[in-house]
Amino acid sequence: MTICGRLLAAILLLLAPVTASAQQFPTKPIRLIVPFPPGGPNDIIARVIGQKISELVKQPVIVDNRAGQGGVLGTDAVAKAAPDGYTVAIASAGALAISPSMEKVAYDTLKDLAPVTLVATVPEMLVVATDVPARNMSELVALAKAQPGKLNFASSGPGSLPHLACELFKLTAKIDIVHVPYRGAAPAVNDLLGQQVQMTFLDLPVILPQIKAGTLRPIALGGRERAPTAPDVPTTAEAGMPDLIIENWYGMVAPAGTPPPIVTRLNKITTDAMADPSVKAKLAEQGLTLVGDTPEHFRDFIVADIKRWAKVIQDAGVVAAK
Repeated sequence: MTICGRLLAAILLLLAPVTASAQQFPTKPIRLIVPFPPGGPNDIIARVIGQKISELVKQPVIVDNRAGQGGVLGTDAVAKAAPDGYTVAIASAGALAISPSMEKVAYDTLKDLAPVTLVATVPEMLVVATDVPARNMSELVALAKAQPGKLNFASSGPGSLPHLACELFKLTAKIDIVHVPYRGAAPAVNDLLGQQVQMTFLDLPVILPQIKAGTLRPIALGGRERAPTAPDVPTTAEAGMPDLIIENWYGMVAPAGTPPPIVTRLNKITTDAMADPSVKAKLAEQGLTLVGDTPEHFRDFIVADIKRWAKVIQDAGVVAAK
């Protein structure tokens, strides 16, 4: 046997136990961290998909809510976990693509985490309070231009996706509106309902009940297509702003250093769970679009989103936390 042949044989011998282990994975419960409180989109995704994964692999999937710092604390817990595949998270755009440009976080998204799969996307909806005299995008932009610095937009916190969505709206429409940050989506929605602020971008599932009740007025959807749950609301592209695509997204990540065969196995069991018709139906009811891709594609997706939001932060002059 040649030297190259012996080297290849040695490498295959070393990889054999890992490959065998991956084929048997999991042999104990999986901890699925949700970096937000119960009840939100992350939590719903984790519980619906986690239950199906548990059924497929015949092992418990324990949902562990680790809320704090806009998803950063829970995501950091995964980055620091043992790289064996038994601790993963459903993390969102804020913690993986935005926070690294907004504040000092303890992890590096691309170095400390292993992408598994992009699970789902959800469009952000631009809505206004019912006392705002604008019923579509052109009227809202005209109103803002007629009253520079007079209209306020709410967000779920500084550096959150709703905050940056409105900053991108300002840049795209060339308008001057004032940011009013809140500690989460719920208080922002409450003040919109109370007409103390005029507009916001939020995940469609968060504000769909108010839209259906007529207590908030939809202006445009940041998705690439109209939402089945709000079919009468035009997309931002249809409203004349094709560059104003605003979608939140949720993906599964594992600790960096997780063996590639284990990551591949996690990808397969997760995408298999996502393919189940009952899972699709439950998450479609929430306005979510399931994706399911390879770890490599998901990494490229994260890299592109980090660059996109870093540019918005720079162009808008958003001040990062110290």
